[in-house]
Amino acid sequence: MGGPSDSALLEMRGISKSFPGVQALDIVDFTLRRGEVHALMGENGAGKSTLIKVLTGVYPLDAGSVLLEGQAVKPASPMQAEAMGISTVYQEVNLIPHLSVAENICLGRQPTRLGTIRWGLMARRAEAAMARLALAIDVKRQVSGYSIAIQQMVSIARALDISARVLILDEPTSSLDENEVEQLFALMRRLREQGIGIIFITHFLDQAYRVSDCITVLRNGRLVGQYQADQLPRIELIARMIGKDPREIVPDAAQGHPYAEAEAASEAFVVLDGLGRRGAVSSVSMALRRGQVVGLAGLLGSGRTETVKLLFGIDRADSGTIRVEGKGVTIGSPRRAIRLGFAFIPEDRRAAGIIPNLSVRENIMLALQAGRGAWRRLSGRKQAEMVEKFIRALDIRTPGPEQLVANLSGGNQQKVLVARWLATEPRLLILDEPTRGIDVGAKAEIEKLIARLRRMGMAILFISSELDEVVRTSQRVVVLRDRRQVAQLAGGQISEQAIMQAMASGGAASC
Repeated sequence: MGGPSDSALLEMRGISKSFPGVQALDIVDFTLRRGEVHALMGENGAGKSTLIKVLTGVYPLDAGSVLLEGQAVKPASPMQAEAMGISTVYQEVNLIPHLSVAENICLGRQPTRLGTIRWGLMARRAEAAMARLALAIDVKRQVSGYSIAIQQMVSIARALDISARVLILDEPTSSLDENEVEQLFALMRRLREQGIGIIFITHFLDQAYRVSDCITVLRNGRLVGQYQADQLPRIELIARMIGKDPREIVPDAAQGHPYAEAEAASEAFVVLDGLGRRGAVSSVSMALRRGQVVGLAGLLGSGRTETVKLLFGIDRADSGTIRVEGKGVTIGSPRRAIRLGFAFIPEDRRAAGIIPNLSVRENIMLALQAGRGAWRRLSGRKQAEMVEKFIRALDIRTPGPEQLVANLSGGNQQKVLVARWLATEPRLLILDEPTRGIDVGAKAEIEKLIARLRRMGMAILFISSELDEVVRTSQRVVVLRDRRQVAQLAGGQISEQAIMQAMASGGAASC
């Protein structure tokens, strides 16, 4: 089979799914043909995961229908979906590490005779499944002894062993290096030739174009459109993913930054030179100056959060250098970063930021007290003075400092996190999506606070998926795509159009 057939293998029509207070999918259509690799793309909250979970029986659909080879299906569980020929390989390899390759491939379907597993037959079946992927490995060896790439292949072989007609690959390349990605893509092309329909969920633009026949874009639970990959320019794909009108994007995008200011006269406080970590992000270079906001822009999966994790010592860089005030440093832990004067407010304030069952006071004092240690506790009076100061300065709307932080609005929770780190008197503030999930008024207050901190001389690294926020807030913008830096914009170069052009072309002006 040389390419996708004209007949639909899978049709999802008018799919809707809601949860309390959230319309996760709103009348979404999706069609997959035999022998097709179909990329499913969209930013956070687009509805990709919900659509797959409806398809595989994790969630019941509220409205719509699913047809598999023209027959209506309604799987009530992933096991039922697998029995119908719809199988998923997830981003995190879901194999049992202490079992062999053969045991993982045949798990739950081991060949038996008189209640006894036929180990030889199981090994031969596993070898046949791996041979279909053009791989010859020892199937009796524990799966944990193989690389992540081989484990991905074993997961796919397991899916094929149950006669999958639809194969869903959920971010399969996130933990693979370039050679391993090429291995996977070669396999996907072979499976496509065998008539299998593949749904490829990815955030990487280059990979989507390298292997996909078709691209479907979702945004905020709605279908933006389904396109032939070779007929959809990258700049249009980016515009559709982030909700912009492609007609507004022009190559000459230097319209001027309405809030541009002169480059800070001071020396750079922190300089990154070729910073990277294998499998996470590569070759990021930037200068962070006092009194300046540097925006870090890029689509989901571009390497933004991975970059700040290296800078803050959550992950260890394996290439490049970091200099602080001109001196080379190794940041092997967040404790070391804090001692250097860094502060980090993470993207997920609920999971990695606030402690919901602690009070506003306790949340604000957390980082400062941790830095002082258990034997240098701040007095209750000193804590009360500091907390009241930050509540007034940041206009935190709370009945009092002893209120549980879980009872505050999202915007006020974000201010509590800012207050926590300001109490440590940082020189560099790293903000990862500080306005996500808060209302428009709270977003404006956070932006005003960032501007005030910048005027006070703080260096700020600002991540946002909202390009208008990046443009309004930043004096310099570093653009990432597919885990690498592709451009750096400053002053009058900064505009939404210029950032999108850099994301699409893989390069732009560098200053």
